[in-house]
Amino acid sequence: MTQMLSFGRALLQSRRLIWELAKKDFQSRYLGSYLGIIWAFVQPTIMILIFWFVFQVGFKSMPVDNFPFILWLICGMVPWFFFSDALNSATNSIVENSYLVKKVVFRVGILPFVKLTSGLFIHLFFICFLFIMFAAYGYYPNLYSLQVFYYSFAMIMLVLGLSWITSSLVVFLKDVGQVIAMILQFGFWLTPIFYSLKIVPEKYHALLKLNPLYYIVEGYRDTFIYHIGFWHHYKLTAYYWGVTGICLVIGAIVFKKLRPHFADVL
Repeated sequence: MTQMLSFGRALLQSRRLIWELAKKDFQSRYLGSYLGIIWAFVQPTIMILIFWFVFQVGFKSMPVDNFPFILWLICGMVPWFFFSDALNSATNSIVENSYLVKKVVFRVGILPFVKLTSGLFIHLFFICFLFIMFAAYGYYPNLYSLQVFYYSFAMIMLVLGLSWITSSLVVFLKDVGQVIAMILQFGFWLTPIFYSLKIVPEKYHALLKLNPLYYIVEGYRDTFIYHIGFWHHYKLTAYYWGVTGICLVIGAIVFKKLRPHFADVL
């Protein structure tokens, strides 16, 4: 708990630095390409359109719970884009900024959060995209729409805890980055993003709900489609925050133990 409070204070004290580093990171990803940062929004949009074409046009997917399939689909795709991109980039945050670790008196623990902030720029764009798409189909924002900020915050906390673990381990074990990429590939198909849990045999429901991203994806759909408050799923909510809390505690411990050795290895 002391470590969490200390980190919270460090974030507040370093907010301007985090903002500047996040902007620099966001711009540097697409530096030199003709379309620049536009690629950050084009690639996920194309992926959504591909999945929509395959399942809506190719497989003739029917509306889910009387909602157009494309709306149901993007409610699952948007949070997954942020989670996978943020975890991948945050995992390599220490290695990519080794010059800060080795040569400057710098609070290294904020580097994963810088990557999260950078990814949040794109996520906020796609949240706006969600609102526009739903409005185009005649579904307008209401009080439940505010839950999107709760679920985004919940996702940030989970990624932060995981990234403290992965970013510190990858300094010593380069294979960690490949393992994370492989786990994310499996996670995409094990999370009900483009299929409904209703089509899965009931005996597997409890197993799939162990995936923390199930809570987030269904939360986005509850926000935009079903208009159900997160407090109605109190058991899932308690489970999600329990897992997130464990990840944050383990992440803080692992990061604190390995931090003194970063400069020796990098």
